[in-house]
Amino acid sequence: MKRKIIISPSLICADLCNLEKEVKDLSLAGMKSLHVDLIDPHFSPSMPIGIDIVKQLKAKSNMDFDVHIMSNYNEFFIKELVKMDISSITFHSEATIHVEKMLQIIKEAGIKAGIALAPATSLSTIEYVAKACDYILLMTINPGYAGGKSEEMVPYAIDKIRDCKDLLNKIGSNAQIIIDGRVSFEVMPKLIEAGADVLVTGSKSIFRKGFSYLENYQEAQNVIKKSLGE
Repeated sequence: MKRKIIISPSLICADLCNLEKEVKDLSLAGMKSLHVDLIDPHFSPSMPIGIDIVKQLKAKSNMDFDVHIMSNYNEFFIKELVKMDISSITFHSEATIHVEKMLQIIKEAGIKAGIALAPATSLSTIEYVAKACDYILLMTINPGYAGGKSEEMVPYAIDKIRDCKDLLNKIGSNAQIIIDGRVSFEVMPKLIEAGADVLVTGSKSIFRKGFSYLENYQEAQNVIKKSLGE
C-alpha cells in the first residue's frame, strides 16, 4: 500500500483574532486535517482555545478536526468533544489514571482515539493499550513552550519515533504516529524516514512568514514526495 503522510496545521499558530478566516484559508490551500490544541493552565502554561471556539469553528468548516487535549481533566473535555463532529481525539497518558476508559468513551462515540506522550515519557506506558489506539502522538517539544525562541525539538526525537514504530509493529498495532513540535521543512525527511504518519505543522512550515498557506503547503508536499522517493 502506498504510504500517505498527512499535514495537519496547528490552529494555535494561526491568527487567533481571525480564526474563521484562517481555517477557511487553510482549507482552500488544500489541507484536510486541522490540529486543535485544547489546553488548561494546570497542564501547560497556555490556554488560547476553548470548547466553545472549537464547536463554533467545526460548524463552519469541513476540515477534519484532530483535537489534542492537554489537560489534567481529560474526562470533562472528552465528554464535551464527543458531542461534536470531531474526527479524532488524543489525550495525554501523563494526566490520565483510567487510560483504557477514556479510549472506550471516544471509540464508543465513533471517533478515532489516540494517546499523546510528552517528550520524556516512556513508550512503555502505551504498550498494553496501543492496539486500541488509532494514533500515538509524540510531542517533540515540551507542551506549552512552542513560542520560546530557544525551544527546539528534543535531541532524542528521531530515536523515539523509530522506537515507537518498532513497538507498534511488535505488538501488531495499526496506530499512526503523529509528530507535534517544531516540524520544519528541514526536519520533515528525518521524521518521515523514522516512521511519522501525521505531521503537525506550525511556525516552521505551514505558518512560515512571508509565504502564503498554499505556497507553504506545496513546499511541504514537495518535501514529502521527495522523502518517499516519488
